[in-house]
Amino acid sequence: MGNTLLEFKNLVTEFHTEGTTVKAVNDVSFTLNRGETIGIVGESGSGKSVTALSSMRLIPSPPGIISGGEIIFHQNNGETTNLLAISEKEMRKFRGNKIAMIFQEPMTSLNPVFTCGDQVMEAIVLHQKLDKKAAKALTISLFEEVQLPDPERIFSTYPHQISGGQKQRVMIAMAMSCQPSVLIADEPTTALDVTVQKTILQLMQKLQRERDMGIMFITHDLGVIAELADKVVVMYKGKIVEQGNVWDIFTNPQHPYTKGLLACRPPLDKRYTFLPTVSDFMKEDENGEVIDNNISVAEFTKDLAIPNSDRKAKQEKLFAQEPIMQIKNLKTYFPIRNGFFGGITSYVKAVDAVSFDVFPGETLGLVGESGCGKTTIGRTIIRLEEPTEGEMIYKGNDIAKMNAAELRNFRKEVQIIFQDPYSSLNPRMTIGNAIMEPMQVHKILENDEQRKKRVEELLAKVSLDPSHFYRYPHEFSGGQRQRIGIARALAVSPKFIICDESVSALDVSVQAQVLNLLNELKEEFGLTYIFISHDLSVVKYMSDRMMVMQDGKIEELGDADQIYNEPKTPYTQKLIDAIPEGKLEDIKRHLESKGVKVG
Repeated sequence: MGNTLLEFKNLVTEFHTEGTTVKAVNDVSFTLNRGETIGIVGESGSGKSVTALSSMRLIPSPPGIISGGEIIFHQNNGETTNLLAISEKEMRKFRGNKIAMIFQEPMTSLNPVFTCGDQVMEAIVLHQKLDKKAAKALTISLFEEVQLPDPERIFSTYPHQISGGQKQRVMIAMAMSCQPSVLIADEPTTALDVTVQKTILQLMQKLQRERDMGIMFITHDLGVIAELADKVVVMYKGKIVEQGNVWDIFTNPQHPYTKGLLACRPPLDKRYTFLPTVSDFMKEDENGEVIDNNISVAEFTKDLAIPNSDRKAKQEKLFAQEPIMQIKNLKTYFPIRNGFFGGITSYVKAVDAVSFDVFPGETLGLVGESGCGKTTIGRTIIRLEEPTEGEMIYKGNDIAKMNAAELRNFRKEVQIIFQDPYSSLNPRMTIGNAIMEPMQVHKILENDEQRKKRVEELLAKVSLDPSHFYRYPHEFSGGQRQRIGIARALAVSPKFIICDESVSALDVSVQAQVLNLLNELKEEFGLTYIFISHDLSVVKYMSDRMMVMQDGKIEELGDADQIYNEPKTPYTQKLIDAIPEGKLEDIKRHLESKGVKVG
């Protein structure tokens, strides 16, 4: 037991709402050791974040209550403390000091009215009792340690003035400020570009080696777990369904849920007719008990691969057509002004002289890091941003020169699915009315009774219950809200859809369902897609051709498989190298670097 840091023993955390009790964490037990990383995986609602928050005693009460079990913290001197049995005052000595947490969304975790430096200093002054001068020096050295550029400048900046990756580094610096024994990382890289994600993961591994910390890494991405974790805990509906060595879990998963999670990641070396989902490996009976479909990942996927000859024949047919859209020398610049009423001092060249064609029935993937201009291209095409220069020809007409009436007709044919479905849905409008609204604007069908029937058909089409018509957006999960966004885009029978990061915030299993749905709808309705994402593995899987962007310009444009297999530019190679693939040789290398023999 000399290596043990944190023991979870039969933990139960409940939420009491409107006469019902939900066991968000139900009889959970596992052990974290020094210098070890445990990956906790599962879909949203599986209980992984609640498990972490329970160890910090941060469960909101009411409605939450930790109703059973123990969480034992082992100190360096051999003393043990049950964190659930001590007072709140005593708990403050452990929280942030011995056990630190990096939260999922750094923008909501950082206070917008204080500088980044002040927020890290506050934790240091509180726990280490240093004066402000010493605390500032320590903060700047921590900023250097987490590889923030120009630490002195970042110290004085506010959270909104730095990028997502830099905000996450500030959060890591804050978590590391008191040299904790345990670091809990709750989805710390979910919304980050793959290149930023890679540097954050490398940084966490470096800090762990230097300080012999135990890390609890919570994620739904098994590719990340493969590169980082020593042990894996798989959670489903509040319970641990499987746990063990990362090599054993990846080479020989036992529970059907684990098999489903492993199978539904888009493969990089082949294309499937559809992506497997968790439901392909397990079902539930009327009592919620899991029924194992008794099939392995290898058995299920062996006949799913699309032969290269079939894909080449489809491509030849696709690109023999006239383009449905031609983008010529498109520029979208945003002015930078000197003060509120000042003149324009310079421009941000978000899209800088970009030209490409899109063919009917094609999925053109746009990929690149945040700020590369991919979303601005999508918004400019649909005239949510006005182009500075260039032509956007759709079916022979220049979108940039359309008047209001022409633009309304154009938007009936060209729709957009936004990145965040929650912020694009009116919280005061039922989802049925939200889907029906564009039909009313474009006078589709004769009356609202017919439109309601059409909305119910669309809800069924995107695998939602038609009876959900009268529910509000907050009553749905992220994946369900994304389906509502898709149904709303389909309501006006478009020919062309721009998907802007439409799966980036979803669990890997829900992501697989949405990607399958988009491909089914494409075949059924003869749709053309521009598919925008920072996730190169998803873009490669979905796209016929891929366009790689950097700093508003096109780095590379061509066949998606060819670009992945033979990238022509160092930037594309960097993006590909940063993808966490979860290969067995990577797992083996990682474990053997820690002295663990496998295979």
